[in-house]
Amino acid sequence: MDILKVKVKKLRLQAQLPRYMSLHAAGMDVFACPEEEMVIEPGCRAVVPTGIALAIPVGFEAQVRPRSGLALHRGVTLVNAPGTIDADYRGELGVILINHGSEKFVVSRGDRIAQLVIAPVQMVTLEQVEELDETDRNEGGFGHTGF
Repeated sequence: MDILKVKVKKLRLQAQLPRYMSLHAAGMDVFACPEEEMVIEPGCRAVVPTGIALAIPVGFEAQVRPRSGLALHRGVTLVNAPGTIDADYRGELGVILINHGSEKFVVSRGDRIAQLVIAPVQMVTLEQVEELDETDRNEGGFGHTGF
């Protein structure tokens, strides 16, 4: 298996680079790097800084995904899951967390707040047509196969 190299820049000395937490993990854990503790009240959201910037190779994207443990145990997830980091973005990786839990959520430097998955992207050309080919499903959606 070829290993893709992705350049990462620390924007703050205390920032931690994302890393795989197990041998076959699909995503790398992403660490918070706020200047000071952040509190996200129930029902509120905030952009949590990570202190890093990435150079995603052309033909790839970085997907920022929720951590299942935070979602299950604290009710904390991502507003825009998955978030996409495009190959031409060079700014700080910020993670938009939302607290669906019943208690405030405190984010400290070094907390694992999300996962990062690097995935290939296929660019396409759209062709406008008058009709689309038919399928067995056609326009069925939103639970059309039952619940």
